[in-house]
Amino acid sequence: MNRYMALDVGDRTIGVAISDPLFIMASGHSTIFRENLEKDLEILKDIIVKESIIKIVVGLPKNMNNTVGPQGEKVLSFVEDLKIFLKDNNFEIEIVMQDERLTTVSAERILIEGNMSRKNRKKVIDKVAATYILQSYLDRK
Repeated sequence: MNRYMALDVGDRTIGVAISDPLFIMASGHSTIFRENLEKDLEILKDIIVKESIIKIVVGLPKNMNNTVGPQGEKVLSFVEDLKIFLKDNNFEIEIVMQDERLTTVSAERILIEGNMSRKNRKKVIDKVAATYILQSYLDRK
């Protein structure tokens, strides 16, 4: 059963969400605690294989005036590395960028409303943000 995967790429973590096989619902999958690019890509490869991923939606952080700032540049650089990695490993997976403005803010608000402690929020916020990114993409389709 094929699925889509979303990534919320940060400096220290990568939030991962996956869709259901009908591409209707997004669910949080995991948070990757980043060590180095090679390890990050290997973890993503394992998820791609295990979950039969056919498309990757990557959240692109933009400024409110629609420009791409330093964090957005880091994400675009990561996506270029991911494309090369996928090609080198014979994966033909489309990567699409999704505007992620305010997804982390929305994720934080939901977790606060659920009375989750600050310490626990830090552990899951990126996964929840990735879920928002993917659900936004699925809703647009």
